[in-house]
This record gives sequence, C-alpha cells and structure tokens, in this order.
Amino acid sequence: MSIYKPRLPFCLTMVFSFLAANTSTAQSIEDAYAAYTEGRFVEATEIAETLQTSEGHALAANSLAIYSYYVADDGSKQGLFTRAALLAQEAIRLDASNPQAHLQWAHSTGRYAQTIGVLKAANQGYAKKVRDSIKTALELDPEMASAHLSLATWHAEAISAGGFMAGVLYGASRKKALAQFEKALELAPEQKVVLVEYGLGLLRLGGGANRKRAHDLLLRSSQIPSLDAHDRILHQLAVRQLEVLDGQNPPK
Repeated sequence: MSIYKPRLPFCLTMVFSFLAANTSTAQSIEDAYAAYTEGRFVEATEIAETLQTSEGHALAANSLAIYSYYVADDGSKQGLFTRAALLAQEAIRLDASNPQAHLQWAHSTGRYAQTIGVLKAANQGYAKKVRDSIKTALELDPEMASAHLSLATWHAEAISAGGFMAGVLYGASRKKALAQFEKALELAPEQKVVLVEYGLGLLRLGGGANRKRAHDLLLRSSQIPSLDAHDRILHQLAVRQLEVLDGQNPPK
C-alpha cells in the first residue's frame, strides 16, 4: 500500500541568520504562532527560540521539524531534525513539566531516526527513547490528544517496520495502535491531524477493514476547514492519498 508524501511548492529559502537579524521587533509567542499558522516555519522557529521559554522552544522544535519533513531538501533533513531535537531538549531543560516539550523531542528525534535507517536507529535505541518520551508527555497530561496520536503512530510504524520483533523488543502491537488512535479521535474528533494520521496509520497496518476505515477518515479530514499551514499540508496529503486509494479500488 503506497502512502503519498507531498513535495510542497513552498519557497522558504530564508537563511537562519538573516531571520534572526530581522525578527527583533517580533518577539512574542503570538508572533511565533502567527508565523507558524501562515506557514513561515523557519521564521516561527527563530522567533520562538529567541523567547527563551519552554513553550517557545517546543514551538520552535515543532515548526522546524514540520519544515524539515515536508519542505527541506533531502540533504538538509538530518541536520535540521538534529537541531529541532536540541530545541526540544532545551524546552525540557527550561520546564520539565511541559508535556509539549517531551512530545516535540519525541517528534523531532523520531524524524531524525528515520533518516539514519531502521537498523542503525534500532541499534542506537531510538525506538525506546521516542516511545518513553511520548509516555512522559502522557504522564504529564493524560488527555493530550497529540500525545495519544503520536503513541498510536509509534506502534503502527514499529509494527510496519519490525513486525513480530517489534512486539517482542518494544511491546508494539496493532491492538495498542488502534486503541491509541481511538483515544486521540475521542479527544479531538475535529482535528485534521488526528484524522489524517489515523487514516495513514491504518494503511500502514494493512488489511481490508483498515483500508475502508482509512478511506472514511481521510475523506472526513478533507471536509474539515484547514486552520493553519500544517493543516493545509495535511489536507493536500489526505486528498492525494484518497486519489491513490480510489484509483486502486474505491471502497463500497
């Protein structure tokens, strides 16, 4: 089952040092969120980092990880994910009780691990580190939909990549993935990211029933208005994946 990943036509080529020199008049968390919402992910990273707060560094890590995954060229991704993980690490240092800081460390580190290959990532213990960081976020905020979604995705990706051994080594399972996806959906039924990631997770798990459910979730996500630039990215992703599914054998 192919899962579509877009190469988006964003022209975000500003250099970090240039942005740092030009954001001196925009130093609030609201400015950083505004840049993020509009898709100025690199600028959002720079503004949020200068705030020297846990919330700011967590936002900076998230913005940079999104930029790295969807926009940056392949040769830049590993270094950018590394920087995003360092930003999240600083967010944890500034406030270890901030669940978003732990979640963004898991997010950026998980993306970094994808760039080094499955075997190397496994040998260096990234699967466990990422899982444990997500669980820390959930311990701090049990009702955090994005953390349940991340844990669900962790289970789905682990099973997809490692199969039976992922269960033996890390406790990953289809049942746990589905339970976490359902919890995220219960907490945030109208969030585009939950619907899209749940749909893609089902496709990774495979099976006819999962495929039908994935189609329904992706279709539902495409009908929800996009609230920010990340939502617009996910909207494109959902639409393209629906085209793939419908072109193969549309569900009845």
